[in-house]
Amino acid sequence: MKTPVLLLALGASLALAGCSSLLGGSREPTSIYSPQVQVTADPGWPSVPASIVVSKPSAARVLDSSRIAVRPTADELQVYRGAAWAQSATDMLQGAVVNTLEDSGKTTGTGTTDSGIRGTYKLVMDVRHFEADYAGGTTPSAVLAVNAKLLRNADQGVAASRTFSVTQPASGTETAQVVQAFNQGLSQLTTQIVGWTLTSAQAQPETQAARP
Repeated sequence: MKTPVLLLALGASLALAGCSSLLGGSREPTSIYSPQVQVTADPGWPSVPASIVVSKPSAARVLDSSRIAVRPTADELQVYRGAAWAQSATDMLQGAVVNTLEDSGKTTGTGTTDSGIRGTYKLVMDVRHFEADYAGGTTPSAVLAVNAKLLRNADQGVAASRTFSVTQPASGTETAQVVQAFNQGLSQLTTQIVGWTLTSAQAQPETQAARP
């Protein structure tokens, strides 16, 4: 199957075209994108009498950067020219998870590992996919996959582990449409990770013992 033609994004209103637009060219991106992830707490999430700190996620170098990764074919990972994230994928994920945990009010304290909070539990994440994937089609999907581990800070033992995966189709090939798919995908992923984190922490003997 012939590789789909992509259009170069030089601004929010320009489309992605021609595989030559993906890698190389100008070193300085001309458009910076900053997805605004807003997740409303699920009333069904449990309240946990424990504090949770979130480590900076790990990721492959091409994903742990400000460049927007795209997979035009199954074995080829490139980056879009003329566009970049305001933060790396790992920073966006950490920020979204921390903010959602804080805003939920479901813990006794939440922060990053650099915040000074020791935490009852530590959430460790590894970003495996954070890219626009054409998957043989003409329109990409934002593909996000993260392995999460909830650790007990007392002994660094693994309390729970799970891999999350979200595929959010873009409505078109324009940069703004692809970014919107990432925004929606990251919101879904954050919702799943936070809900699982709270449920997993609630089930631990340490948490049960801390209940009044």
